[in-house]
Amino acid sequence: MSTASTRLPEGRYGRSSDERADHKLKIAGVVLGVFVLALIGYFAYHYVGQNKISAEVITFKATSAEAVELHLEVRKDAGVSGYCTVRSQSADGAEVGRADFRFSGADTRIDRTVTLRTTTKGTTAELLGCHAD
Repeated sequence: MSTASTRLPEGRYGRSSDERADHKLKIAGVVLGVFVLALIGYFAYHYVGQNKISAEVITFKATSAEAVELHLEVRKDAGVSGYCTVRSQSADGAEVGRADFRFSGADTRIDRTVTLRTTTKGTTAELLGCHAD
């Protein structure tokens, strides 16, 4: 039984064990949050900052049963050379063509129409990625 005379004044003798546990959990949460943000920043820097060549497929059309013509827009750092990989698939989803197209020179933006050879009629043109040499 707790009476007013036997109960200790609140906060007079430090925090309770529950308050200490809550404080430790808050510290652990802050440390974990800072670590996760640093990790996200690291990966974002290497994805955006280190990718010296990027591109996108502007348009494409199947010009025959053996070729797909693509209009690629490539953005890169001046003087950097590299290549972009594109592929085409048929209507049933099978890959019918894949090729690397090289880009070099001092230009930072290149618009180029390229022809991707296919084994059968290609219905798509997909940019798989670009890599600097």
